Amino acid sequence: MKTSVGIYFSGTGNSKYCLEKLLYKISPKIEMFSIEDPKSILEIQGAETIYISYPVQYSNIPKILVDFIHNNSGIWNCKKVFVIATMGLFSGDGSGRLTRFLKSYGAIPIGGVHFKMPDCISDEKLLKHTPKEIEKIINEATTKVNRIAEQIKENHYPQQGMSFGSTMLGCFGQRLYFLSKTKSYSSKLKISDDCIGCGLCVALCPMKNISLENNKAIASNQCTMCYRCINQCPKQAITLLGKQVFHQHTTEE
Repeated sequence: MKTSVGIYFSGTGNSKYCLEKLLYKISPKIEMFSIEDPKSILEIQGAETIYISYPVQYSNIPKILVDFIHNNSGIWNCKKVFVIATMGLFSGDGSGRLTRFLKSYGAIPIGGVHFKMPDCISDEKLLKHTPKEIEKIINEATTKVNRIAEQIKENHYPQQGMSFGSTMLGCFGQRLYFLSKTKSYSSKLKISDDCIGCGLCVALCPMKNISLENNKAIASNQCTMCYRCINQCPKQAITLLGKQVFHQHTTEE
């Protein structure tokens, strides 16, 4: 049995980036897998400790990750879990929210940490970042990753976002007011006439929520709000929460 494995869901690369950096600093031998990879289930079953990274949505868990955990409920029992929560602004209890959910399936939470990363919501003008701001955010997150990795190697696991106070912040700060946005998949994804039918969004969507019809992308009602397609559409033809794309960004290694 493997000692540890990394598991992630990442829309625009933030959660993958933080997990990859953290695991490499802890031990370059630890492998990581996306929940979109069928091998991830076997990898979880074969490991003692799971480092799981995800992007917080309104202080809640993306629906795709909720379904992955629920549909594979039998693989979490007695697994030690450390949660990495990435966010653009605020979550309160991002890591605590997921550890509580995993605990309900028998997992054993050992810690959690939050990382601020460039906001993926690219169709809201207030959340737009300049390239210099994005570089600063990533550099600060990387510095924090290195510090957390050293703590973990000394068997000290941070408990960020896991206190009662953090739970109240997450609950009353966002989750109660925006629960309807995350409790089910969204039908709000919009594709404008600027679409050229390149098919990139079809290939990128983790939910297979987009299809091509008559050389135009068509969205269905199973969007998990990861913003992957919106941030990579070459014509900025896709929006979700806003009406116009103001900037596009993906976090790459």
